[in-house]
Amino acid sequence: MADNFLLESWRFVKQLAAGRWFSVFASFLIMIGAGSTYVFGTYSRVMKTQFDYNQTQINTLGFAKDLGSNLGVFAGLLGEVVPPWVLFIVGSFLNFYSYFMIWLSITCRIAKPKLWQMFFYISLAANSQNFSNTAVLVTSVRNFPDRRGIILGLLKGFVGIGGATLTQFYLAIYGHENPENLVLLLSWFPTFISLVFSLTIRTINIHKSPEELRVLYHLLYVSIILALFLLFLTITQKQAAFSPAGYISGAAVIIGLLLIPLLIAIREELVLFKLNKQAENVPSTPVFVPELKASSKPPPTNNDTLTPLEEIPETNSPSCFSNIFNKPERGEDYTILQALFSKDMALIFIGTLCGCGSSIAAIDNIGQIGESLGYPSQSISIFVSLVSIFNFFGRVGSGFISETLMSKYKVPRPLMFALSHLLTCIGMLFVAFPYRGSIYIASLIIGFGFGAQVPMIFAILSELFGLKYYATIFNCAQLAVPIGSYILNVHVIGKLYDVEATKDGGIKNGKGLTCEGAHCFSGSFLVLAVVVLIGALASLVLAFRTKEFYKGDVYKKYKEDMWIPQSDMEFYCLDNRKKVVNNLPRIVMPPKYSFLNII
Repeated sequence: MADNFLLESWRFVKQLAAGRWFSVFASFLIMIGAGSTYVFGTYSRVMKTQFDYNQTQINTLGFAKDLGSNLGVFAGLLGEVVPPWVLFIVGSFLNFYSYFMIWLSITCRIAKPKLWQMFFYISLAANSQNFSNTAVLVTSVRNFPDRRGIILGLLKGFVGIGGATLTQFYLAIYGHENPENLVLLLSWFPTFISLVFSLTIRTINIHKSPEELRVLYHLLYVSIILALFLLFLTITQKQAAFSPAGYISGAAVIIGLLLIPLLIAIREELVLFKLNKQAENVPSTPVFVPELKASSKPPPTNNDTLTPLEEIPETNSPSCFSNIFNKPERGEDYTILQALFSKDMALIFIGTLCGCGSSIAAIDNIGQIGESLGYPSQSISIFVSLVSIFNFFGRVGSGFISETLMSKYKVPRPLMFALSHLLTCIGMLFVAFPYRGSIYIASLIIGFGFGAQVPMIFAILSELFGLKYYATIFNCAQLAVPIGSYILNVHVIGKLYDVEATKDGGIKNGKGLTCEGAHCFSGSFLVLAVVVLIGALASLVLAFRTKEFYKGDVYKKYKEDMWIPQSDMEFYCLDNRKKVVNNLPRIVMPPKYSFLNII
């Protein structure tokens, strides 16, 4: 009896580790590690002190972080030809090497690096996350093709709260006395997580159940609770001094919340395990193959009607450049060049550059905005926390809301993308025309608006251009983010701020070129509001162009692309699963597996 129990337990563990829901749990942990780019503001202060950098040099390193985190073309191209575990190995190596070199530099274990060397290390550290991002996002979209907006929102949401989670782990392990150890944590923790779960992230072909939406909502509730707890913990730590035991207790609660998705995965796989076990006792039944209709054209009567092999004209395969402007229907698989040279991609690029570029430029300057308006340092810390947490709410909220509106009411997702731009524009105006307490509202709105844009960009790209070359296409599209960020941050906000600071008399209180008052950022953020409005107009044009496409069933081909039961056990599970998890949709033979195509 004991041996049988151990055997059954081992079978269940194997099924759990190979299942979709365990893959989702592992993806959440990997995405938290990918949030390391969001803690640059914490360890950049250590570099500024240790290496005597000025603000211009720190801003240059900040651009290195933005450039590296969005330069994912190499990861995308590699992802087209190798399995996900290869991407995890490459990303883990780059992550450990770059952060470890930064840590050695900060702790003076090696010679002080030149600015260009630190630029390289930081851009490489940020770029390493693209490999895990590409592997997780592409695999998850293929595993949940008809729930892609929801799964993308959840995954990008965990990236959004990854920085806050990693900060709490750092405080629990190292304490706050040695901030350089945060870089050490960033070197080994994401690397360890990626390597441990690298083999669990893969495309899993399994019958889709309507119950998966219920499970995804359960995961949403858990993520919201985790985000709210992180917000509470962050604000509390700003107001009161925590002991080492207090930091450890906070991290323990976070770990407990992160394990709830694992319990959800165990619950779902246990249902399937029981069904499979029951099906083993089902008597053998014949498997019927549907009869094929005869072709209306009679077959050839003799071999004379067949074209001899030597008479077939030789045709050269078309080059990859010849079909650039011969595009398939929307929703079909575009080639990389067909997608990049399409009008739809141009509109997405403009919307991303204007919306995300403006948002990142605003978020990077939120601290200086608070200082110029006379807010205390405690309030500035709260601004940063509000941006981070509501960035998360925007990501998960837009994923679920846009998916529901598109599926039930046929609302084009680009229209909701445009609405997120308009919301961000309102946040910019709160900075351009400030009043007492307006920056709290601006932080909330800009964080939420930016978060809402991110998963919708990835979802729109997958819906319009297909999934075959999705890894490269979305990594090419997100190049708009650092371009917009650089132009708007350096050449708009930075230069206009310097002009206003020069009017105020330049150097003050030994702080360099500073500016105080509402006029410091009012002009630049008015420009940003106009830029975001241009992005909204581009998104509205895209929504108009794609309205007919979104009126149909966008996910029809993925709903039909399901496996056919080939064994008695599979037929039994199809017939009896509704007794466990409600009704199951019909299984339809996909065209690519039809008997006509096989013949």
